[in-house]
Amino acid sequence: MMLITMDGCYLIDRSFNFRRVQMRFPCRGSNDGLAEKTHHYTLLDGEMIIDTLPDSQKQERRYLIYDMIAINHVPVIERPFYERWKMLEKEVIEPRNQERHNTYQSRNPYYRYDLEPFRVRRKDFWLLSTVTKLLNEFIKKLSHDADGLIFQGWDDPYVPRTHEGLLKWKYPEMNSVDFLFEIDDDRQSLFLNERGKKRLMEGSRVAFRDGSDPLLYSGKIIECSWDLNEQEWVYMRTRTDKSTPNDVNTYKKVMRSIKDNITQDILLNEIYEIIRLPMYADRIKNDSKAHHHFGAARRR
Repeated sequence: MMLITMDGCYLIDRSFNFRRVQMRFPCRGSNDGLAEKTHHYTLLDGEMIIDTLPDSQKQERRYLIYDMIAINHVPVIERPFYERWKMLEKEVIEPRNQERHNTYQSRNPYYRYDLEPFRVRRKDFWLLSTVTKLLNEFIKKLSHDADGLIFQGWDDPYVPRTHEGLLKWKYPEMNSVDFLFEIDDDRQSLFLNERGKKRLMEGSRVAFRDGSDPLLYSGKIIECSWDLNEQEWVYMRTRTDKSTPNDVNTYKKVMRSIKDNITQDILLNEIYEIIRLPMYADRIKNDSKAHHHFGAARRR
């Protein structure tokens, strides 16, 4: 999350560590010069990604905002998602872009946006009817990794913690579990989290197919995918952003997803059926904002 105040801008991780970053967020509606007002107590929800620029192969950090919880002291969690998403662009992104554009053109800028630690933009969401195009074209062109799709209710309020109405579809081979990995005398142990305690996964092993030494990962949270053919866990990456493994219940859900094996074709057929429903067609026609918008899913 990102908390913007007059006194500074803070990134907040899942363990509630605050980290101050040098960013500027002017408010909308000021004249062309320096915005008299900047955001104060605006709280955003988003994710940090690393884009590899196609031309130079240079890597660049970007913060993608996908939701807003409060703007200038005012909570917006009860408003429908589409309103919050529109406000993000109008109140947070546009004033910033406008001011940045103006300062670039001035000979003696009062603020150097190019020195900020990362770029900021709003995460894109699309109508359900564009899913085929997204899967076939857009995801391939993305300059960062995506492991599936997120389906977000167009009218939903902001729901903290686990939102049961938010659907996530992953490519079957991307379904993964975060374990705590420990190794002792060549004996591997994989742990999950159960009511705040470590729970050992009996008889589970993980294959490090990149040839690296398992000892390097002892005590770390590792993300693993399940290889159906080999019937084994395969190391994907180390989760430096997490301090605890997945919960047992999360593990059960992931195992169910793996068993369900919902492929891209199954997904597209289901969506095709939904789009043909009269209530969906009417909704699009009526207010040109459809019931479900969604974005390319990041690894969460």
